[in-house]
Amino acid sequence: MEQLKHECGVAMIRLRKPLSYYKEKYGTYAWAINKLYLLMEKQHNRGQEGAGVGVVKLNAVPGHEYVFRERAVGSGAITEIFSKIMPNFEPAVLEELTDNDIASFSPFIGEIYMGHLRYSTTGKRGISYVHPFLRRNNWRSRNLLMCGNFNMTNVDELFSTIVQRGQHPRLYSDTIVLLEQLGYYLDKENHRLYREYRDNLEDPALGIAIEDHLDIRSILSQAAPAWDGGYVICGATGSGDMFVLRDPHGIRPAFYYIDEEVVVVASERPVIQTVMNVRRAAVNELDPGSAIIVKKDGDIDVTDILGQAENKRCSFERIYFSRGSDAEIYRERKELGRAVVPEVMKAIGGDLPHSVFSFIPNTAEVAFIGMVEGLENQLNKLKTFRITELNQRGTLTPDTVKQVMDMKLRVEKVAIKDIKLRTFIAEGQSRNDLAAHVYDVTYGCVNNDIDNLVVIDDSIVRGTTLRQSILAMLDRLHPRKIVVVSSSPQVRYPDYYGIDMSRMEEFAAFRAAVELLIDWGMVDVLHDTYRRCLEQRELPAAQQVNCVKAIYAPFSDADISRKMAEMLTPAGTKAEVEIVYQTLAGLHSAVRTCPGDWYFSGDYPTPGGTRLVNIAYINYYEGTFLKYHS
Repeated sequence: MEQLKHECGVAMIRLRKPLSYYKEKYGTYAWAINKLYLLMEKQHNRGQEGAGVGVVKLNAVPGHEYVFRERAVGSGAITEIFSKIMPNFEPAVLEELTDNDIASFSPFIGEIYMGHLRYSTTGKRGISYVHPFLRRNNWRSRNLLMCGNFNMTNVDELFSTIVQRGQHPRLYSDTIVLLEQLGYYLDKENHRLYREYRDNLEDPALGIAIEDHLDIRSILSQAAPAWDGGYVICGATGSGDMFVLRDPHGIRPAFYYIDEEVVVVASERPVIQTVMNVRRAAVNELDPGSAIIVKKDGDIDVTDILGQAENKRCSFERIYFSRGSDAEIYRERKELGRAVVPEVMKAIGGDLPHSVFSFIPNTAEVAFIGMVEGLENQLNKLKTFRITELNQRGTLTPDTVKQVMDMKLRVEKVAIKDIKLRTFIAEGQSRNDLAAHVYDVTYGCVNNDIDNLVVIDDSIVRGTTLRQSILAMLDRLHPRKIVVVSSSPQVRYPDYYGIDMSRMEEFAAFRAAVELLIDWGMVDVLHDTYRRCLEQRELPAAQQVNCVKAIYAPFSDADISRKMAEMLTPAGTKAEVEIVYQTLAGLHSAVRTCPGDWYFSGDYPTPGGTRLVNIAYINYYEGTFLKYHS
């Protein structure tokens, strides 16, 4: 019901044959750029604030550009970028040129292609913050093109380090900091090779030797240990080396495909499967802590850089962000739906005949399918009980059996998103009244004041849409009870690794816990937590603990869910409202390979996450809490 925003999506293509090969085999020099377009468009879900494309040309002659970049902002950025790039590939432009001319001069026709889709979690927007970023130098081997899907929790520390070296970043952002840090070690590697070869080689042979022998693994091994965060960092030098590095916990996803013609990297497996038309087994996951490095000559090395730490692959990727066309993700989302069935049965008092089941929004459809399959199992149990009961009474006849067998789950499409109302023109209650009409309801599928209405969503985080539109809309169907189901657990803690959830007061679960502490006369817990967070701030990040867990400790999940239902139910709602959440056990049972659950549990995978959640509570207490409860 609420759209979460996510940073970011990446795509890289490295051609392993001469450019003329692709023209001869596929009939166009645009083969790679077409693939890049598809890789980006099919990951559009990962970032709609901006996009960028970078291309490195390996065989450009001096005096001509060899690194090309195009960026744009807005949800239409991909279309805008490619509408500018593609005229370079038109036959009328290329027909008078030889293959050698195209390899040497033609813009955006190269061997390394980089694509990026961005959504900011920092609030910093505009073209200056859109990837890829480029560090320029007059020597090809010192140019660095970089993009990534990442968020660093220790950017202050990294910034201080590079400033102390004498570097002067032109923007304060984790992207610029990483670019400058990697650039520093790239410069060092160039210097090392220069000293190694200067006595035996002269230019241009000296420069070529440096390009041929850059040790990308060494550069990454020196830079990356200082990073605290979730990341997939993609880079390319102007001389033709390419790399993709993944964080040691595997927080952010990366997959790759290699054949004799191409190396492809993307944030999601099914995207590569579809675009390259290959089987799932041909697409590999990049191991946490490892990098795929492609040298200037096309040699490939998939190598460990940082070692694998504890598996903390992001569970929210599986629940919400990644495309559901992945075979494993599809199964997991169905299993998440099945796992909530026991709580749903409690909420409706086991009354399947008088319950209608649906989903909002469309992203919850797969979890809904799983929930329905689980409910059908419950219905079969009910049918078995009824038939056994008829047999014991001696009333088992074809007609009575038919009556039992005709029992079906009542599955309906109860809500249809009609238009995106321009609610910004109104304020306060007027805005809420307009928002309540974003969805149209299907009248006649619920028996007035008799039926339960159960709707499933993939996550309920802030509760804003629930309060402002969804519950009012569902209440127009006049159910006896509305049960809102989340296929993920209660989101209680901010994320600091790339998902747009950073402030404590954003979370409905946190607001509910605070209100319960006030209701139960336990305000001292809020004050004590603040004091403990202040104490933690004086400790090194590695020694800190998550003090915010104390806010939730006095309450059961059910306590918080009940308070959330009370807080989010709009005035005038006639139906009883209950909110049902997935359990942590249900999450881990369904999503076995990606156990990263810090949004729900508060168990952050890196010290930086723990440090920042304590700071987030300090900011909440000193701001929102004291403003309204002093």
